[in-house]
This record gives sequence, structure tokens and C-alpha cells, in this order.
Amino acid sequence: MANGNKVLVLGATGGIGGEVARQLRDAGWQVVALHRSAPAAGEQRDGMAWLRGDAMRREDVLAAAAGCDVIVHAVNPPGYRRWGELVLPMIDNTIAAATAVGATVVLPGTVYNYGPDAFPVLREDDPQRPLTRKGAVRVELERRLQQATVAHPLTPATCRVIIVRAGDYFGPQVGNSWFAQGLVKPGQPVAAVSLPGSAGVGHQWSYLPDVARTMVQLIARRADLPAFAPFHMAGHWDADGQQMAGAIGRAVAARGGAAPKVRAFPWWLITLASPFVATLRELREMRYLWREPLRMANDRLRSVLGTEPHTPLDAAVQATLEGLGCLPPAAEPAGQPTKQPTSGITAPETPQSPTRLPA
Repeated sequence: MANGNKVLVLGATGGIGGEVARQLRDAGWQVVALHRSAPAAGEQRDGMAWLRGDAMRREDVLAAAAGCDVIVHAVNPPGYRRWGELVLPMIDNTIAAATAVGATVVLPGTVYNYGPDAFPVLREDDPQRPLTRKGAVRVELERRLQQATVAHPLTPATCRVIIVRAGDYFGPQVGNSWFAQGLVKPGQPVAAVSLPGSAGVGHQWSYLPDVARTMVQLIARRADLPAFAPFHMAGHWDADGQQMAGAIGRAVAARGGAAPKVRAFPWWLITLASPFVATLRELREMRYLWREPLRMANDRLRSVLGTEPHTPLDAAVQATLEGLGCLPPAAEPAGQPTKQPTSGITAPETPQSPTRLPA
């Protein structure tokens, strides 16, 4: 297994990919980012090397992975669309590249690959029996990754895999997310908070910089991990489905704003529009995740790291709202440098343009 410090990040312009890339850069890694819009000759930007290429083209991924010790696979089809066509070919390309150079693949996982029979508390080795098409794709994706870690007589070369599964992301540069698409409106003061969950049903959230920090810490320990190493994060558990709205309200009040209204998310409108809008149709398929409590046990993660990286909820929500343009930055005392109100790891990034959900 390679033990250098060069990493390829696929999806570095997205939320989790960008956050992991910046944190690895700040930890001294040589970061290579593959992107279709990068200059043909490549460029150095934000302390990273940007190469032109497409995760759907195996030759592009193989070329970008040359000399890399880790490949962060944080690329997904936008707007939940075309999963059946794109997700598995992309992971196959990453596996081929990782096997060729002896790299560790790091994957931001999801809960889609679990069905309700595994609820309400998920552990890494629980059976994966999803009820949805996207869930079935994720099961197959992880199966291929696990298979790639096992040597066979005809294919002795293998790669190593780290998977980090977490709850719904939120954060200053999260891009497409339930927080940024459903709960609030980016770029606008928070007048109302729309809650997708059923009343009294708990929901798990994960602060994006904490998820990235967890991945970076696991990468540093990759030599001591099993060849196939999935981990769950506990994140922020919203026991009654109201605590996230409460934290948003406190952040708004702290800046002198009026308490936002809390209302139910208009699922009826999603149902009406879903036959005509592919993204809404895909989101509607995942509604079951808001109807039942679901949380993850992080015992395995804590056994390796000692503790899970965790930013207090109010600080994380404040940073998220500022990053989304829903709150003005906090005023700093005269003569004091501006501080980033996150868990210590952000650099400016242009957020993805989310497909707006009705509020």
C-alpha cells in the first residue's frame, strides 16, 4: 500500500468533495482535482492542481491518479438524476485507477442502501435491503468496492476502501442539500423554516466540516484499518425533528432578526410536480427517511479515533446560514481579524446551484 501524500479528489467542486480537498491540502497533502471545466493544461488554484477530465472516462481517471495514494470518490450525478446510468460506471473507473496505483478509495456513504428493516439504529454490518432504486444502486456500488479489496488468482491486485456514512449534510458550502433546498432559502433572510419530517420523528444531521475532518483522520490511519472499512457517524441527532428549526431560530435571533415561522414542508406539491420534474420525483422516493426515526451508531468510529469530530449545533448552524447568505457575518471587534465560525476548516468555494424545492 502506498504511504505518500498525494490524493486525487473526484467531485472537488461539490460540498463534501471540496471540504475534504481543502482539509487535506491544509494537512499537507498534494491535492489533485479532476474537473471537466479545468484548463486543458491544468492549473494551480487554491493550493490544488486542477486537471481537465471526466469521472465517466476511465483513461482520464487513470491518468489523474498516477502517483496518488488516496482517491476520494465524492462525485455523484447532479439532482439525483441518471443514477442507474452513471453511478456504477464512475465507481468502476475509480476502482480501476485505485487498483492500478495501489491507492485507498475514500467514499462518502449514504443511508440509502438500508431499508426500514434495519431502523431505527444503523450499524455498519446491518443487512442492506433497500426499498428504492437509488438504494439498490448504492448496495451494488459498495459490493463492487468490497470485492475490489479481495485478491483473486486471476486478479491479484487490490485496493483498500474507507466508507464514511453520515446523516443529511449541512454546512457553509454544502451545495445541494435538504438544509439548503428545503429548510431555508439561500441568499435570503430566514423568514420561515420548512420541516420535511413528520411531527415528533427524529432525524440525523451531519455538519459537513465534521464529516470531512473524520475522513481526513481516517485517511491518516488507513494503514491500520481493515482493507474494507465502513464507519458510521453519529452527527447531530434531532430527537423530535424540531431541534434544527430551533437552532436556526436562535441564530436569527442572535443577529436581531425576527423569529422565523416553522411550517410543514409541502410534500403535496412535490407529489403533484414529480411526474414532470425528475429531481422532485427522485426526492419523493426518499420520503421514507423523513417518516421514520433513523440514527447511526458510531461505536466503530470512536474505537479508531477515540472521539468523533463534532461542532456544537448552534455554531454549526450559524456558520451554515452565513455561508448560504441567510445571515450577515458576525461583526468583529475593531482591530480584530475576521474569524471563520466553523470547526476550523473552510476556504471560499462557489456553492453549487441547487435545484430549488418549493418552500
